[in-house]
Amino acid sequence: MNTSLISSRRNPLVRRLKALSRPKGRNEASMLLLEGTHLLQEALKACCMPSEIVVTPKWLEEHDAIFQELSKRVQIHMVTQSVLEESLSTVTPDGVASLLPVSALPRKKKETTFILALDRLQDPGNLGTLFRTALAAEVELIWLALGADPLGQKCIRASAGALIHLPFERLGSHEENAVDKLSYKLKDAKNKGFQVVGAFSASSCVDIDRSLYWEIDWQKPTVLVLGNEGNGIHPKVQACCTHAVTLPHNKIVESLNVASAAVPLLLERLRARMTS
Repeated sequence: MNTSLISSRRNPLVRRLKALSRPKGRNEASMLLLEGTHLLQEALKACCMPSEIVVTPKWLEEHDAIFQELSKRVQIHMVTQSVLEESLSTVTPDGVASLLPVSALPRKKKETTFILALDRLQDPGNLGTLFRTALAAEVELIWLALGADPLGQKCIRASAGALIHLPFERLGSHEENAVDKLSYKLKDAKNKGFQVVGAFSASSCVDIDRSLYWEIDWQKPTVLVLGNEGNGIHPKVQACCTHAVTLPHNKIVESLNVASAAVPLLLERLRARMTS
């Protein structure tokens, strides 16, 4: 461990950490920045060992048990609280930040039976919340047709670390390409025996007969498709769905927030498995 204390906000480490908050810097370094104690704990729980951590002396003194879990190969940078505040997006950092190689993130299993497909979700808070709910519901893989950056700080925080546990694939380089790639994935899933269940509001125009979400046999291999916050599921993606489900709710409310609507849909499969 480097015991010298970094106190200057002009230290190159500050620039490195700031760069990792942006997609370009993260891609160039192939490194993910995890801000805070909870995300470090989640990484260790997922057996994802950071390559470096940046800590204040106070954090090190108060979290010796976590420190002892780290590999001896982890590089430790001691910094002042003011340096950490300058380096991170968190308004009041709790004393630690971790640098995790992107290659350490989980990879998809060879066999999956429950996949969540997200069609161009734009809000990082919604995306992070969906990762968290999907992990709770035992989703095995998430497909992302572009949309919000899953490795951005807002999404990582909203996921409460779920992103470190749940494999995902981000599809496409622009919107049309992303929709086409997701459509291909869904068609391939159908050919493999999956049911592709799209979630629609009661006012949506869709050619498939709608069912209430508890009328679906969720124990079959399933891809659940959720659409963009403003425009819903793209027509090309709609055409790949074998089932359409709705959530009953007060008609005064035109539609539900996508992250809120996902909760009963995702957990219904788990409920059905537990009560079968």
